[in-house]
Amino acid sequence: MSADTLVRTLSQLEAELHLPETRRSASRVKALLHADFEEVGRSGRHWRREAIIEMLLGESTPVEVVADNYVASELQAGVALLTYRAAHRQTDGSLIRHTLRSSIWVWAGDVWQMRYHQATAAAQTW
Repeated sequence: MSADTLVRTLSQLEAELHLPETRRSASRVKALLHADFEEVGRSGRHWRREAIIEMLLGESTPVEVVADNYVASELQAGVALLTYRAAHRQTDGSLIRHTLRSSIWVWAGDVWQMRYHQATAAAQTW
């Protein structure tokens, strides 16, 4: 897979996880997250797959995530690292909660699944 195709594919899957309709769909979230998924959130809290799914399904107020600067690197065959920056858009259009994010994606037979995700609080970068 070319570098351009890899970044386009993984950034689209990652962005799908930002969408309220995806976050409310247990079946879609389960399809995107590997069975051994783990996350270290912006708060420093460690999450496992089932806890993340439960949290996403319980969200009552959707958050608009703005993301850019996606970079993908193939670590080995079928394993890729995706990095990017993100923020939450407020109703007035301003951006808050600037975060640097990274995800490890694995090729699971015939689909990419997120195996690990980490978010790090960042200074306002845009």
